[in-house]
Amino acid sequence: MILRFKLIIFLFATAIPSFCQAQPGMQIAEQDAEASANSFHREYLEQYVGFPLAEDSRLELYDTIVNWLGTPYRFAGNCDKGIDCSGLVHLLCSRVYGFNPGARNSGELYQRVEKIDPDDLREGDLLFFRIYKRRISHVAMYLGNGKFVHSSTSRGVIISDLNEAYYRKHFAGAGRFQSSLTGIPDTD
Repeated sequence: MILRFKLIIFLFATAIPSFCQAQPGMQIAEQDAEASANSFHREYLEQYVGFPLAEDSRLELYDTIVNWLGTPYRFAGNCDKGIDCSGLVHLLCSRVYGFNPGARNSGELYQRVEKIDPDDLREGDLLFFRIYKRRISHVAMYLGNGKFVHSSTSRGVIISDLNEAYYRKHFAGAGRFQSSLTGIPDTD
């Protein structure tokens, strides 16, 4: 009886570790579940922002944007009670990309970026506008598909299209932070 009991304990003890080890099928199932969750998350964000996201889009960027959409404009603001255009860009750079752009207004930001051709825009690049005559007076972050996020004086944080006549008229240029400043590797 004792021998039979020891044999049962032995068989049980040796079977548990092999049963509990991750089986190849289990890893695939976990990967499928994660891919499914990411796909659902992406679809939710696409519906919320109103346009398809690129496969390599940083979902954290869109999560942050979704939380700030509708926040009212406030000159020199940088909180949920009100934020201005450069405050929004600063917030996105620090929270999503993990660096401090080192400037707090659109003109200073324009001086700190490497100028790029608008045909070479990628997600996270900055767009600059001359709303008031000759000086850079507005900044936004490019999202892709001609869309950008910014804090407008009339509607607060919104997503707009670069092809709208108003923005085409006032567009002054585009820029990208150098990888030496951000630590983000250049993908070109």
